[in-house]
Amino acid sequence: MQSPALRKGVVAVLASASLLLSACSSDDGPAVGEGPPSPSATGTASTSPASKSPSPDLPPARGSVEVVKTLTEGLASPWGLAALPGGDLLVASRDDATITRIDGESGGKTLLGSVPGVAPSGEGGLLGLAVAPTFGADHLIYAYFTTESDNRIARMQYDEKKPAGRQLGAPDTILRGIPKGSIHNGGRIAFGPDRMLYAGTGETGDTGLAQDKASLAGKILRMTPDGEPVHGNPEGDSLVYSYGHRNVQGLAWDGGRQLWASEFGQNTWDELNRIEPGKNYGWPEVEGKKDESGFVDPVAQWKTSEASPSGTAYAEGSIWMAGLRGERLWRIPLSGKPGGEPLAAPQAFLDGKYGRLRTVLAAGGDKLWLVTSNTDGRGTPKPGDDRILLLKVR
Repeated sequence: MQSPALRKGVVAVLASASLLLSACSSDDGPAVGEGPPSPSATGTASTSPASKSPSPDLPPARGSVEVVKTLTEGLASPWGLAALPGGDLLVASRDDATITRIDGESGGKTLLGSVPGVAPSGEGGLLGLAVAPTFGADHLIYAYFTTESDNRIARMQYDEKKPAGRQLGAPDTILRGIPKGSIHNGGRIAFGPDRMLYAGTGETGDTGLAQDKASLAGKILRMTPDGEPVHGNPEGDSLVYSYGHRNVQGLAWDGGRQLWASEFGQNTWDELNRIEPGKNYGWPEVEGKKDESGFVDPVAQWKTSEASPSGTAYAEGSIWMAGLRGERLWRIPLSGKPGGEPLAAPQAFLDGKYGRLRTVLAAGGDKLWLVTSNTDGRGTPKPGDDRILLLKVR
């Protein structure tokens, strides 16, 4: 029988008391393992020199990134990013617990307001944002955030006609009881092609929670916009879509509606996973590619010094993955093969140029939005940090 924590409205006060062990990386801690040589930071794929796609339907083996412009600057601890109909953006400040609207053309800022109940600490605070697929009718914004007792997801009505700073309605909590910790709170939320809400959670440093299907920690969750289990989930009364995750930070769907997720490793391997419902992604039993029965290997892996991945997005036939400690944007061209094998080795772009990279969001066609993360207490802010960049990619 599933734990009551898996049902909407049940408070599971499972705040983790686990402290980060010296061997464990946190949000983007040090790597102690070794791996194969990485692709060049200049963007050269290490295993495929071809510059053209083997098929018109596939991306080129080697891509490119151009910074078109800096949309806005001076953001404080930005984390979640979501696009409004019409092209403007919403950005969440993890530590200030505020949501700000960014004009998609001018970069002008309008404060919507603060989210009550947020308790920023460690890697917790106001994290992921999502705009309802029905926003045109209901003006609902969804947020994943940390409170004094748990992580939860709530929705708020946005009324842009009200004065700046007072445009958010009272939060309506749709899911509570996601375990919290000083580390590994997950936090990414997104509506999928099926119009259901997905959430990536962390195991809070309590590694056993990732394999416990009665816990909401260390999982990818799938729910209705009201926070209820979805018909077709692996277990009918459960929100759990996949398990065995350490700290899911990015969610993206490709052109075939396939879900991909980025995940922090511990000491050796960060991961990009192709997500299938009901599958076990191994943590803490395995890290990286182990080819062990019962566990799904990642499609791609990186040393933690090169990635510490956060947000992901899909554009131009590739998955794009932002790196925190790695301070680079990774491109993983997709082959369309059933197992998800990449078309070519991952490429790195913008290595160290903008510091830590937190969130990447598709902006339509060959464009991406990219959010830096140098004011979160772990980076070295430069004048103008943090900022949102507009990229042209292929």
